[in-house]
Amino acid sequence: QVQLVESGGGSVQSGGSLRLSCAASGYTARNGCMAWFRQAPGKEREEVATIDGYGWPTYADSVKGRFTISQDNAKNTLLLQMNSLKPEDTSTYYCAAGLRPSCGYYRGSSNWDYWGQGTQVTVSS
Repeated sequence: QVQLVESGGGSVQSGGSLRLSCAASGYTARNGCMAWFRQAPGKEREEVATIDGYGWPTYADSVKGRFTISQDNAKNTLLLQMNSLKPEDTSTYYCAAGLRPSCGYYRGSSNWDYWGQGTQVTVSS
């Protein structure tokens, strides 16, 4: 049984940093496409960043230069380092995982195979 468990959310002031983690069990993080999404109340879910099975990242324009997606293969964990946080980054953040190494099958689709339960990030001005 696959489980994705996010952690690292919290409250921070504008300009601060947080690092989110998504610990995977029953799934090998380095082999498949993984992603971070976020969704604020009343808004559509937004793809924040992806990393494919070859280690290549992509980012939403809204977070480029501020967020970094990576994997800790030893811990089988997906990471999201978030710097220079803004109030508009306030949201619930979710990790998602796919069984295929290429993200092309998953991006912009509902094809993701597994989801975490989410972790709240609140940025105050």
